[in-house]
Amino acid sequence: MSATVSRMQDARVLVTGGAGFIGSNLANHLAQANDVVALDDCYLGTPENLDDSVEFVQGSVLDDDLPTDVAVVFHIAALSSYAMHEDDPTRGARVNVEGFVNTVDQARQDGCDTVVYASTSSIYGDRTDPSPEDMEVTVNTGYEASKLAREKYAEYFANHYDMSMAGMRFFSVYQGMEDGAEEHKGEYANLIAQFADDIANGRNPEIWGDGTQTRDFTHVEDIVRGLELAADHELTGVYNLGTGEQYSFNHLVEVLNEELGTDVEPVYEDNPIPDDVYVHDTMADSTKMREATGWEPEISFDEGVERVCSQYE
Repeated sequence: MSATVSRMQDARVLVTGGAGFIGSNLANHLAQANDVVALDDCYLGTPENLDDSVEFVQGSVLDDDLPTDVAVVFHIAALSSYAMHEDDPTRGARVNVEGFVNTVDQARQDGCDTVVYASTSSIYGDRTDPSPEDMEVTVNTGYEASKLAREKYAEYFANHYDMSMAGMRFFSVYQGMEDGAEEHKGEYANLIAQFADDIANGRNPEIWGDGTQTRDFTHVEDIVRGLELAADHELTGVYNLGTGEQYSFNHLVEVLNEELGTDVEPVYEDNPIPDDVYVHDTMADSTKMREATGWEPEISFDEGVERVCSQYE
């Protein structure tokens, strides 16, 4: 580990949502050099994702007695889709906003002053140009509202209590179903994982709309490095974690077929998310994170697709 990554050595760390997709990847990585507790309510996570070196605690971020006697909190827990919030906006706000405030405040009272938390790139809306953190953002969904509320509460904790509060705006994070930690997410897994699993098993991947929509697909290993660096540098504010490149769903299906040696056509369905709130295109501008920590994505789109597809060999 380089000299710049020094804080995250022999530290006691809490990862909320720690048995989920991103959380378990983070917890397993940090446990190589730290004492890690993973908290999860097992809605979208499973302790099977965790290495034996990680201490697992089943519980909710809304609980009164959280294991927050730690040096750093990584708050990854969230209801993380449009549908979850539209089905039950109150529950979405309780988990994503109240759960965040509850966790951070208990950590503060236990003497923790460093929090790194998950926000979202969805608040940028449609962008075919890179999205910098200081651009004006608009909230169109309950999910986006809950993540922007987190950022405002983080600003409060930073300004009022002098805590380090780093909000990481993720861009379309993936790893794969077969050997990765996405399988438990099912229909909520990233589209690279879903489409690869469909095509490898002879199923037609379902594309909402015409497939011209694009995403900045970012491998979970790059996300984990960014989260660790944010804690190590005790960052405050919001930071993008993405590659700065975007690829269409149609192109994704093409390259997956090419890599898997298959010829499975997608099926196109009506988009259940209204056009006026659907995010058609995303692309990160990660300049701020690079300048603050030296972070850059290391896994290209082509290498990432290759890694996902190799799980089916």
